[in-house]
Amino acid sequence: MRPRIALNIKSVEYEFLQEQEQLCSKSELLLQSNPVHKKVPVLVHNGKPICESNIIVEYIDEVWPSGPSILPADAHNRAVARFWAAYVDEKVQSFCFPNLRAAVTAASEEEKNRAADQLKEVVVRMEGAHVEVSRGKDFFGGDRIGFVDIAFGSMLGWLRAVQVILGGVKLLDEEKTPGLVKWAEKFSADPAVKDVLPETGKLIEFSKLLIAAIRAAAAED
Repeated sequence: MRPRIALNIKSVEYEFLQEQEQLCSKSELLLQSNPVHKKVPVLVHNGKPICESNIIVEYIDEVWPSGPSILPADAHNRAVARFWAAYVDEKVQSFCFPNLRAAVTAASEEEKNRAADQLKEVVVRMEGAHVEVSRGKDFFGGDRIGFVDIAFGSMLGWLRAVQVILGGVKLLDEEKTPGLVKWAEKFSADPAVKDVLPETGKLIEFSKLLIAAIRAAAAED
């Protein structure tokens, strides 16, 4: 989603190739384009592949400078944006979601609550980051979507799905994260984003398939 949002911001036309939904299926194009990690996303530009979502977004911002800037012009603000984008990946993708998967598959209320608390902590931290970085404006990037918006906003669909999967847990809360609640609405409605974010219902259905596959694999072991 991140590269697609960035390309939409820059008004760059592109061809989107969706990898097969089967959990273990990887196309030959993907394996050739990203032989190290063997995962999406990959941007192929002028026949050359660029891998890793945040790196691709930075590449798009540099290669198409005529569109709205995604990263701040100021060096310090750029560093701050990269810090928070890295925080999102470290805490949500690399830490919270794996623990959440373990909690859901274990079907233990204690583990579910622990995973929910970890995600809540990250979301509350991002509320503080929004206050600091946005300086009272709608987006982390100010008046328009920027680097941190894309990094964190790409997780919105999953955060909404998680709220349902964990039995109505509130991650985006009017009391604890009022800024993020408003930000999420504006981000999701932006023309560069609204056709890219997946539907919550589809993510929930995919999660059920994933959980069933993980449980089946664990039973075989």
